[in-house]
Amino acid sequence: MKYSLTLLLKAGPHPRYDTPMVVALGDIARSHTQARLTEVDMGREIPCQLDGRSLAFVLPAMSMDEERQIQVEFGEEGPRPAGVKLRDNAERGLVVDIAGEPFTVYRYLPKGDFPAVARPFFYPVFGPAGVGMTRDYPMRTNVPGETQDHPHHRGLYVAFGDVNGSDNWSEEEGHGYQTHQRFLEMTSGPVFGRFTETVHWESGHHAKVCEEIRRCTVWNMPQGGRTMDLTVTFEAGDNPIRFGDTKEGGIVAIRVPTSMNADKGGTIENAVGGIGEAETWGKSAQWVDYHGLSQGQHVGVAIFDHPFNLRHPTPWHVRNYGLFTANPFGHSHYKSGLLQKGDYTVAAGTSLVFRYRIYFHRGDTQRGDVRGKWHDYVFPPICRKAD
Repeated sequence: MKYSLTLLLKAGPHPRYDTPMVVALGDIARSHTQARLTEVDMGREIPCQLDGRSLAFVLPAMSMDEERQIQVEFGEEGPRPAGVKLRDNAERGLVVDIAGEPFTVYRYLPKGDFPAVARPFFYPVFGPAGVGMTRDYPMRTNVPGETQDHPHHRGLYVAFGDVNGSDNWSEEEGHGYQTHQRFLEMTSGPVFGRFTETVHWESGHHAKVCEEIRRCTVWNMPQGGRTMDLTVTFEAGDNPIRFGDTKEGGIVAIRVPTSMNADKGGTIENAVGGIGEAETWGKSAQWVDYHGLSQGQHVGVAIFDHPFNLRHPTPWHVRNYGLFTANPFGHSHYKSGLLQKGDYTVAAGTSLVFRYRIYFHRGDTQRGDVRGKWHDYVFPPICRKAD
């Protein structure tokens, strides 16, 4: 059965371009498998994707304070660009392509070219212009010009150094493990691709410490910037989870290419104007951006801390030598003055959720419009049914 609905979009006090949107529409969206989205005034169709009771699309440019009507026609198929495709490759991991080009591989099992490792990770990760956004070591060795320190800094990953006493950050003797259990969801589509996974955090003896639900959404961004949303949910179950006060960790972490390092010409910049490790390490900020040269291209990666996260705005464990993590727990090391100790306990039977957006962009912080993309994430355009 066909059904149409007109929505009113309000840009708000910020100009917009290529803004990921998720609009809750209730049971009408859930009861259909296809939809067509059209900008009423311009007659332009926008690729869209139904997602349960919601509709997802990437909003093209809107001026500050602009209002615009869009029409949703359910039961009709709209344009379907190549979009985001996920495919499970037993030898490599979960391969993610955007618009027919490689974006990343999620290495969730110790197979293929890599030795057994402590935890899943994304590698390689390709940013705008197809350049590498993560250091190759230790997955590849003897890469000219690359540093070979901290072998546990593998691509883009989730880790922490003290979870109920287990070290799930390093790969030193006695370290803990994260073991993939199963995928709960794996979706490809014209607007986004997504996987949801169950991960067990384990001690060095493979005793289960806690369970994590990891959800990763990759957006099909038309202008070449690349955007990933990461949600990490720790489930306490019958026993509490204690996160210790240590700087050794990051609920989201990335090791950038050596050529981007702040001690080799790159730049670290945060939301409050801090520059370099001295003004950003251990400091609280809504976001941090790390940019510099990779394969001769000036590119950057920003991580946005969601306002609902514990201790937002988070402190950052970010180093001139290329490590970049969000860590809300290491306050005794940061000497932030906010907390004397940063440990935190998740009570039995409850959960703790962290949400981040990871934005790969061209140029420096200003050219990449990192501040504007932050507002897109936390203050997206308002969308409601038209009167």
